[in-house]
Amino acid sequence: MPDRASSNPVRNGRISFQGEPGAYSHQACRQWAPDHEALPCATFEDTVEACRSGAADLAMLPVENSTYGRVADIHHLLPESGLHIIAETFVRVHISLLGVPGARLEDVTEAMSHTVLLGQCRGFLKRHGIRSITGADTAGSAMQVAQAGQPQRAALASPLAGEIYGLDRLADEIEDRQNNTTRFLIMAREADMTRRPNSAGRPDMLTSFVFRVRNIPAALYKAMGGFATNGVNMTKLESYMVDGVFTATQFYADIEGHPDDPAVARALEELRYFTSTLTILGVYPADPLRAEQAAAR
Repeated sequence: MPDRASSNPVRNGRISFQGEPGAYSHQACRQWAPDHEALPCATFEDTVEACRSGAADLAMLPVENSTYGRVADIHHLLPESGLHIIAETFVRVHISLLGVPGARLEDVTEAMSHTVLLGQCRGFLKRHGIRSITGADTAGSAMQVAQAGQPQRAALASPLAGEIYGLDRLADEIEDRQNNTTRFLIMAREADMTRRPNSAGRPDMLTSFVFRVRNIPAALYKAMGGFATNGVNMTKLESYMVDGVFTATQFYADIEGHPDDPAVARALEELRYFTSTLTILGVYPADPLRAEQAAAR
């Protein structure tokens, strides 16, 4: 697999992720930066702090899943992190039923995993009469199953988790939706505003930012008008409350292009007129999956 970090100046460094070894975030680290040492962290806040403090050079953060939508709290964390987005990567979520060595599928009566992953395998579990048990996370569940050593209990996790904890793969790709994919953002202490190709050699760039609109009638409608009139494609726009206040709304957006592109520059200038705050979170190459999906439509 190509090194997705080839355009990043940090080489042979460390990249932090949330979860136990074998988590899908760990898989994302291996996929995007195979030459980096992956550093597991207990929470997303710890993952950010590891990069911010210098314990890691980069941080891998999941932001959304094609089945379950955005990852809770990440959009709140990004603007306050002090870090900058330098890349994105997509991980295909393949789920395996992992059992202790020698166990058979017919031995399994219960499966442990994170509640989100359990929800992605309902069909398989129902067909085989397997009861769901909620675990703290996917890789942590695999670790607990390995430690318990009970053939009737299995874990739902990545094949990587099975490899790390010495579990047998009793069934592979058991997810209900075969296109289940998670998007990750790669964060660094320093921003990188350069134009650079993605791993497929394409020049496609994305710009991510957060903003708050001014307290005037139709402010959001007017703020978005600049992107429409300048032909700038907005691929994501989400809102969320700030500090638990219903009247304080912040918006997160991804657009195609670079701030130096004339059309993007005009759209951002118009946006600034209607906003009280605007913060660029990152400018980075678009993952090749975006172009592949657009071509397949």
